[in-house]
Amino acid sequence: MWVALLFSSLCAPALHAAAKDGVPRAITPRGELGAEEKATIDLFERARDSVAFITTSSRVQDFWSRNVFSVPRGSGSGFMWDEAGHVVTNFHVIEGASEATVKLADGSEFKCSLVGASPTHDIAVLKISGSYKRAPPVPLGTSHDVRVGQKVYAIGNPFGLDWTLTSGIVSALNRSLSGGNGATVEHLIQTDAAINPGNSGGPLLDSAGRLIGINTAIYSPSGANAGIGFAVPVDTVNRVVPQIIRHGKYVLPALGIRMDDGVNQRLLSILNLKGVVVLRAAKAAIQPAAGLKEATFGRNGTITLGDVITAVEGKPVTSASQLAARLDDFKVGDRVRLTVLRQGRSVALEVTLQADS
Repeated sequence: MWVALLFSSLCAPALHAAAKDGVPRAITPRGELGAEEKATIDLFERARDSVAFITTSSRVQDFWSRNVFSVPRGSGSGFMWDEAGHVVTNFHVIEGASEATVKLADGSEFKCSLVGASPTHDIAVLKISGSYKRAPPVPLGTSHDVRVGQKVYAIGNPFGLDWTLTSGIVSALNRSLSGGNGATVEHLIQTDAAINPGNSGGPLLDSAGRLIGINTAIYSPSGANAGIGFAVPVDTVNRVVPQIIRHGKYVLPALGIRMDDGVNQRLLSILNLKGVVVLRAAKAAIQPAAGLKEATFGRNGTITLGDVITAVEGKPVTSASQLAARLDDFKVGDRVRLTVLRQGRSVALEVTLQADS
């Protein structure tokens, strides 16, 4: 108490003089912004108009009145794909919603319709309804030549805080994640740029302001940014989105065979083998890719193995989901080289990919 009183008595004259003076402190000049700061500001200002804030809602019917009304569902980010009004986002941003609204950087809001989606890649395409002031599409880059350590920037709407810029580096490449539908998304870009709920669907940009990925997932025990985020690479996006715009869906390239990870794991663990068992044709009307031998099933429940696919273009496969992801690097009609195990011998086959049934 005595210390407090002493401090008060010593400081009182100085505080009184400062209050009486009432003159603001002099500003210290800072000089020019650094070159890196200027480049980051310029990147944000060029890209901001191309990024959208997406909110979704669901139609709900009141049990008693039977009235139908909309309730908010969630929010996320997206970006302008072209000047026709197509907006690209994550599938999980709009999944289960019946309505979506896009808000642009100038404050204008528009209802959107769903063009189509590829849940396998967590990609969806919306289209702005009606006329609007054209926003510039995000410049496209490439992802096959992205290097670990290069600078990246994320623009999005984390926690609804619109048009937020974060930066970091590419932490790793070719990460794989299992999606909610059991599919494996390959070639993901890992980054330490802060990505939080609401950033989903937003662009990951390189230092030239070009799109190199769609921010899609984070690894976080708390649900907030922990420095490990993932983006779907733009090479995948640029293959999937045009198909969705043209056909309303993405057709996966396939081998015309039925695969099952559960059966696959049980069979190959017994036989101490690795690969994917060719069970049978995907549908009666579709034949497996020429040269592939199916398993045969006896009346007493026995299974005689045909081919076990062990690699696609030299890259090993150990599960049906991984095989599907490997094939997705190609398109329907492409010829690909398979390595199969047949009666104990490794055999190379060249097959033509079919549309997934």
